[in-house]
Amino acid sequence: MRHLQKGLLVVTFVLGVAMSAYAAPFAYITNQGSGTVSVFDLATNTVVATIAVGTYPVGVAISPDLTRVYVVNAGAFGAPGTVSVVSTATNTVIGTIPVGMNSIGAALSPNGTMLYVTNQSSGTVSVIDTTTLAVVATVPVGWIPQGVVVSPNGQFVYVANRDSGTVSVISTATNTVVGTVWVGISPSGVAVTPNGSLVYVTNLLSNSVSVISTATNMVIATIPVGGSPLGVTVNSTGTLAYVASQGSGTISVISTATQTVVNTISVGGAPRSIGVSADGTTLYVTNLSSNSIMVINAATGAILASVPVGFSPIVMGTFVDAPAASVGGSTGGTGGGTITSNEEAERDEVGEHDEGKHRALGHQKKDSDQNESDEQQQGPGSGQHTQERVEKGLE
Repeated sequence: MRHLQKGLLVVTFVLGVAMSAYAAPFAYITNQGSGTVSVFDLATNTVVATIAVGTYPVGVAISPDLTRVYVVNAGAFGAPGTVSVVSTATNTVIGTIPVGMNSIGAALSPNGTMLYVTNQSSGTVSVIDTTTLAVVATVPVGWIPQGVVVSPNGQFVYVANRDSGTVSVISTATNTVVGTVWVGISPSGVAVTPNGSLVYVTNLLSNSVSVISTATNMVIATIPVGGSPLGVTVNSTGTLAYVASQGSGTISVISTATQTVVNTISVGGAPRSIGVSADGTTLYVTNLSSNSIMVINAATGAILASVPVGFSPIVMGTFVDAPAASVGGSTGGTGGGTITSNEEAERDEVGEHDEGKHRALGHQKKDSDQNESDEQQQGPGSGQHTQERVEKGLE
């Protein structure tokens, strides 16, 4: 693993659970390398449909009425990102919204009227009116914004800025940044508790999770977890947070009462995005190594199923029916989140092999004639931050 493209978008991988054309809950898994979304039936643990969307899809958000899925596509290198609007009744794309450069994370307001999309290379968040499907505001944040989540009361948006080491707090009333919280190194995934009191942030290069009090916008705890944590989610009761660490092949279970790891589940491979069922009994994890979604018993850690999906699955957004909002894209994630093209095979911190994959994560490969300019750190609007941070501890 050579270049840690700072872009590993963390993601709580948001498996959008919804009742769509079928009669059961579904998860929507973005396959960045395939340009598709796998519709996963949570009742049968099977893929029941595959939807072609845009280039390098990573982020997911599901409308509260379960009629739409919003899919964030990072876009081809040098091209702006887009949002594909998918009808869950037909599993088809019914609209496309242009956004910023190298888009990755997605989160909806609780009432579903506003969609927030992180644009890595633009250093901004696009605010979209879901009634008109138009961008109504663009909010500057930090360098390489990835995971995004909205507070349960809809008043604030929390954005993890990977290369700034910060979380931006946006007021939804004014669409301006009203606070900045310093966290660990390379924050990527974010999730909020159901009561809105705590925000959990995965720090890719610190191998830790920062816990932010939303009352003070201060870090109240830093929790060591596995290697290269990306995806993070919180169960519907707000008692446990789950973190997917792709570098160690583990899931860390955190007590939100004590802010300590109370269990570590070994799943192997490279888990990147994670979601939890509404009843808290089942975890859903995307695994890069096997291009699959893993179904895990949350109590025992037993792997109940491993189902093939598309290439390089990762989701940043909200994943299962009604748990606390989580990123990720994020995708989380996810936390973990990120992208593909077919050029050189070069392993980065997430184990991805394509230039496209690097894009979604904020990875941008250097050409020989660009080395000098790429070594310079520029502002968030430039999209050319240093790309050569070495990922420690990942093989």
